[in-house]
Amino acid sequence: MVFCFSPINGSIFSLCGCTVLLLFLLSCSCFTSTEAYDALDPNGNITIKWDIMSWTPDGYVAVVTMYNFQQYRHIQSPGWSLQWTWAKKEVIWSMMGGQTTEQGDCSRFKGSVPHCCKKDPTIVDLMPGTPYNQQIANCCKGGVLNSWVQDPANAASSFQVSVGSAGTSNKTVRLPKNFTLKAPGPGYTCGPAKVVKSSRFVTQDGRRVTQALMTWNVTCTYSQFLSQRTPTCCVSLSSFYNETIVPCPTCTCGCQNNNTLPGSCVDEDTPHLASVVSGSGKNSYTPLVQCTKHMCPIRVHWHVKLSYKEYWRVKVTITNFNYRMNYSQWNLVVQHPNFDNVTQIFSFNHKPLTPYASINDTAMLWGLKYYNDLLMQAGPLGNVQSELLFQKDKSTFTFEKGWAFPRRIYFNGDNCVMPPPDSYPWLPNTTSRTSTSLLTLMMVLLSALLLLNAHV
Repeated sequence: MVFCFSPINGSIFSLCGCTVLLLFLLSCSCFTSTEAYDALDPNGNITIKWDIMSWTPDGYVAVVTMYNFQQYRHIQSPGWSLQWTWAKKEVIWSMMGGQTTEQGDCSRFKGSVPHCCKKDPTIVDLMPGTPYNQQIANCCKGGVLNSWVQDPANAASSFQVSVGSAGTSNKTVRLPKNFTLKAPGPGYTCGPAKVVKSSRFVTQDGRRVTQALMTWNVTCTYSQFLSQRTPTCCVSLSSFYNETIVPCPTCTCGCQNNNTLPGSCVDEDTPHLASVVSGSGKNSYTPLVQCTKHMCPIRVHWHVKLSYKEYWRVKVTITNFNYRMNYSQWNLVVQHPNFDNVTQIFSFNHKPLTPYASINDTAMLWGLKYYNDLLMQAGPLGNVQSELLFQKDKSTFTFEKGWAFPRRIYFNGDNCVMPPPDSYPWLPNTTSRTSTSLLTLMMVLLSALLLLNAHV
């Protein structure tokens, strides 16, 4: 405990300064920073590779490929868009496997008109079912880019671009700049293009190797804070040994504000619910959530279900409160020390994540294909669930002090807000714990300081 004393008479002074300091420290403890670095996926990124395959009279033909090297973060429908700024006055004559969203002003061209003349073109993927003569390998998935662990075969997306009014050799080509990747909204920050060793390609028969004439890479990293200023999911807890159900913290992702901001959420008992949802801007990326105390689009519930002699069992339920989103290819990342001894996981796929080889306490869970890999929008079908069976390690296992609950949970790569540790369900025979919150202790301290100052 820190007190402020006057150097003249030893009395307590600068009470306001102390109060401000204490409140500042308290506020710092209430927020967590979300940076581009992810401790559970320290090398995760999206790498954009440009391979110049041939030169043309006024430019080159390149194949651009995006590789998703993130273990559990993916891009779902409506898909990615990629933008850059040309270094000179380049134009795009033609494309395969992708297209620009705007053609721009091509009035300076007579005869053949380029596909795009914009200084800063925006590229999107083509949709499934595109004619074969407009496709290349790894294209035409509607912009969907799966994660490296969940579906490595679909963790890349490519398009071909024919560039004109550009350099025609390695020395005269100028690299594009100001890359922006949206998925489909903000969140990714891309670095500058860097020339790297030319890519090599092996023919199908494996008897010949060719290489690109020139290659450069762009690396993009994700930040949850840039993607959305408020959290997108929260965690609730319960157990068989305590009747307490710990809900998501109130106002985790926002507060109900239908009085001053109508339409901020939808009551599930609203008459004509379907018409309300369909008429509220369904193409918007902003979630339209069911009215709850936490106001989060996603809630993950962890229930400690049973305890056997050698094992213990957990039920996990993911509920979608977002009326605007079906989550395809969803995934969950859970950190708990007993994942080094997981015995069976029912109705979910499972893979350990070991960013630090000696520590095996993190697992990635996702749905079974064609069974529960699609988390439907808010409503009766808007949930998926599974049960996890762990083997007890006598040296570490305990139900005391919240040990049975996860340390951290991510949904689709976004960190979910956990309840405060002092609210976790405790064993009934555990020594009575202090229910006074940190804020209450601070208020008691401030009151004591005020009383002491008044009598000095």
